[in-house]
Amino acid sequence: MSAYVSAFELFSIGVGPSSSHTVGPMRAARDFATRLRESGRLDQVVRVTCTLYGSLGATGLGHGTPDAVVAGLQGLAPETVDPDAVRAAWRDRPEGRALEVDGIHPIRFEKSDIGFEPRTRLPGHPNAMTLEAWTEDALEPVSRETYYSVGGGFIRRDGEPPRVQAHAYPLDFANADELLALCDERGITIAEAARINEQALRSDEEIASGLDAIWRAMSTCVEAGLHADGVLPGMLKVKRRASAIRAQLEEAEAGGHRELPGEWLGAFALAVNEENAAGGRVVTAPTNGAAGILPAVAMYWWRFLADSGLGAGNAVTPYGELVGSALLGFAARQQLGPIIPDTLDEELISEANRLRGIRRILLTATALGSLFKANASISGAEGGCQAEVGSACAMAAGGLTAVMGGTNRQIENAAEIAMEHHLGLTCDPVGGLVQIPCIERNAIAASTAVTAARLALRGDGSHYVSLDTVVETMRQTGIDMSTKYKETSEGGLAVNVIEC
Repeated sequence: MSAYVSAFELFSIGVGPSSSHTVGPMRAARDFATRLRESGRLDQVVRVTCTLYGSLGATGLGHGTPDAVVAGLQGLAPETVDPDAVRAAWRDRPEGRALEVDGIHPIRFEKSDIGFEPRTRLPGHPNAMTLEAWTEDALEPVSRETYYSVGGGFIRRDGEPPRVQAHAYPLDFANADELLALCDERGITIAEAARINEQALRSDEEIASGLDAIWRAMSTCVEAGLHADGVLPGMLKVKRRASAIRAQLEEAEAGGHRELPGEWLGAFALAVNEENAAGGRVVTAPTNGAAGILPAVAMYWWRFLADSGLGAGNAVTPYGELVGSALLGFAARQQLGPIIPDTLDEELISEANRLRGIRRILLTATALGSLFKANASISGAEGGCQAEVGSACAMAAGGLTAVMGGTNRQIENAAEIAMEHHLGLTCDPVGGLVQIPCIERNAIAASTAVTAARLALRGDGSHYVSLDTVVETMRQTGIDMSTKYKETSEGGLAVNVIEC
């Protein structure tokens, strides 16, 4: 089976603050409600309980896991739910207020129906939760399901066989070496390999429009974070900083001072992760805790490098090459009308070229992220923050290298550099909140991704340590790492920083 994971699974649009502790549990609870309805037993149910184990039990309160469970039981999906409907679904719920399971069947519900067992770790995964449905006077639940939130919003139901891909991908690769060999054999880029696999599921226009939707969600999140003030939810009362930094940089620009792209890069990452910490709309990339890195690097390219003439991905596309391509979808969305004119506005062509570059970044990052998910982990509860921020940094570094015209081996080198220098990174959120050190960590990793891309582009792609070696090292390091450093808030900064 190919290691490849579709871009539309790896980059899922959801809500903060955590893909594993918010998005995954919401999907699990929604799946449980759906199964009750489809089994015909929903009308008999008078109560539903949920127990959160391991990391979900340890840091679930800070991550909004009980709120996500309640939202999921109501049939709400992370892709479409109003973030405001999740933020206080459990925390501020009046005691005794009826809960409509699957959105249609009211049951009595108390906040105590969600329990926490942080010291109990189920064998399937550190992020585990069991949902039970009860009928009146029943001694045993009529339905019981255990789910594992395995990172990035992905879930697995206990007892369910490993998911079989609905479609066989044309390009089957299990690791980076096999991916590079396939690309060499066919004379294609890593992004083109990812596109070929996506074509097994969607048309070219659907791929283009779907990737554009992911980018719109990412860029919207950046903009929202850059213009939001105040403090973040939770006991730490962390002050938002991205908006103030934006104002300072804009003032410097207005005064004629040279723009500082690196400072904007950090502001972009802070903006996304402050939105995530506030429970806003974000894109898992590949997780919520690491959601700021790839959008920040992509926005950095979009704003400062896309028109610089650097890299094969930045050449202006003549109008003739637009005809019949997926870019016509972009032109149509810009309301050019049913008859395409003989010439296109230069600004529109520039915008279209930028979108081509973003798609290349996302597709390249997808192929790389698939390798981490298949051969190591993207779950902080399983592998520490190296699995989240490290993977995201490598994906961003590879994507930037690709859009700057790097070869496949330079892309692999950039990803290897980025991951190598995150090995052993712990996940120790203070107060169980995705704030300290998570927000700043995304800004630092975005800078590392750019540095890794620059180093790789200065070489010829040959290097001593392979990406596959680093991925395997990350997996082994995650196994060796103490559980107190894996999203339990039992070690590191989480116990050495005073919370109030």
